[in-house]
Amino acid sequence: MTYLILGLIIFLGAHSVRIVNEGWYAQSRARIGEMLWKGLYSVVSLIGLGLIVWGFGLARQHPVQLWSPPLAMRHLGSLLTLISFVLLAAAYVPGNIIKERIGHPMALGVQVWALAHLLANGNIAHVTLFGSFLLWAIFDFGAAHRRDRNSDAHYPGGTAGATGITVALGVGAWVAVTLWLHGILIGVRPLG
Repeated sequence: MTYLILGLIIFLGAHSVRIVNEGWYAQSRARIGEMLWKGLYSVVSLIGLGLIVWGFGLARQHPVQLWSPPLAMRHLGSLLTLISFVLLAAAYVPGNIIKERIGHPMALGVQVWALAHLLANGNIAHVTLFGSFLLWAIFDFGAAHRRDRNSDAHYPGGTAGATGITVALGVGAWVAVTLWLHGILIGVRPLG
């Protein structure tokens, strides 16, 4: 669990700088330049992500079960991950109605993804990993909306076509991950 927790601190810490201190974030980024900032941010994030993956793999070898979720929670978790994939796609497809209405679909998508995994898994490694991401995403979503209010930000109107592409990409990615990639990369097939 040590590597998992250290990875979460590094990864989510790097992703929390703007949440905690917007002024320092903006000043530091301006002072060292956008490219160097992004480079350092990426290196720190990759180190944290590597530790998360390694630590989670180690923690899964000796699971400590806190509760055993009923089978229905796995099905609900699958439905919620489908929604999260559409939200994640909405963060990247320009001109979709989802982004227009939500503003920050990535943060909301991470919340839904983390909640889905918490409902479907009851061991301490899952609770640590997904609980941390859920809390971070809640704070990030709130901070992003406060920044929007303070700067009077508005998101351009979305179109049905862009929204259809968003949904299709999200569903397609969900199918690929759920049916193939999750089993290959994580060793667990969500739908059996």
